[in-house]
Amino acid sequence: MLQHPSSSCINMPKMSSAMKEVSVQLPKKHERPDEPWHHYLSIDVIWYVLGYTLFHPFVSWVVVLCLRAQYTPYGNLEMRIAIAWSILMSAIGIFGIVSDRIAFGSPREVDLADEVIVITGGVDGLGGLLAETYGMRNANIAVLDTKEVDQDEAEDKGVLYYKCDVSDAKQVESAAAKIVEDLGAPTILINNAGIVHKKSILDTSMEEVEQTFRVNTLSHFITLRTFLPHMIREGRGTIVTISSVLGHLGAANLSAYTASKAALLALHHSLRAELAQMPEAAEIKTVLVTPGQMSTKMFADVKAPSNFFAPTATPAEIGKNIIRLIERGESGEVAIPLYSQYVGFFSILPVGIQHMIRRWSGLDAAVSKSIPSKVPVLEKM
Repeated sequence: MLQHPSSSCINMPKMSSAMKEVSVQLPKKHERPDEPWHHYLSIDVIWYVLGYTLFHPFVSWVVVLCLRAQYTPYGNLEMRIAIAWSILMSAIGIFGIVSDRIAFGSPREVDLADEVIVITGGVDGLGGLLAETYGMRNANIAVLDTKEVDQDEAEDKGVLYYKCDVSDAKQVESAAAKIVEDLGAPTILINNAGIVHKKSILDTSMEEVEQTFRVNTLSHFITLRTFLPHMIREGRGTIVTISSVLGHLGAANLSAYTASKAALLALHHSLRAELAQMPEAAEIKTVLVTPGQMSTKMFADVKAPSNFFAPTATPAEIGKNIIRLIERGESGEVAIPLYSQYVGFFSILPVGIQHMIRRWSGLDAAVSKSIPSKVPVLEKM
């Protein structure tokens, strides 16, 4: 047997300094909810599986090839059905690609090393997940939030935190000046900050209504007016507007919240229309996020009306899709769960059917069950 001298041993390269060590603590078995298997079965899971099998153009053509491998004549009924289905799936796929290109234009080039990302309300929840994800990837990330973060924790996460009330224009302008000095001109803005008062219209004070609109809606105007000029000067950018499916539907005991989120839908479309009229903003992309109920602190005490038709979305699911669009340099929409993508059809149904669906789904009763009698509730995302 040949033996190599020690001098010929190959030294393993050291891990790149760009890689960051992240401590991960997996959940213990007893910390996981003991749910039956069917609890995790939802229409979203079924639709996802169908999308990669029966409704996928590639898989459809594989079926045609398999039939030909069995010497199935083209004139046979099963071959005709398979070919027709493959052509239909391919046509739908091509139509979707062309439609997106017409609506959103060509994607822009994105290099995280050259981007400066600003997230409002990014200490915890969905915003916190996005901030920590980009922090682990050594991106230039700044978070605006009223909550303070320990300096050592901020350094571990690789995120710069600026204590700032995004509903106050002067505080946002001051924070923006520091961000430009510390990181550079912001090119990606994720408007995530939000609060909710779970009260009926009669129990909600005008101060609470004003606070909800200032944080959930007016803050978007403030951040756009502050950071959009930097994107225009840079000639590139991405703006993410996080609204809610309840902006389409409304809900009992969430009047101020749903109204503030509905305003964001109109703001997003108005923003897109204005950017389309500015040649210098051709490389500024927009992303609209309309999630259903998320498993965050904001609605942790609200039980979803139907786990099958309206499963609770996780911040990881939504964050993954937001990051995908941002890094592809594309405009688009993120709507999770599945019903969020088709909620627009709800408004064209006869009003009687709409009423029956609302009663059957338990939409308007979900929040009231979580509200203690006459006890005000205020939570932050």
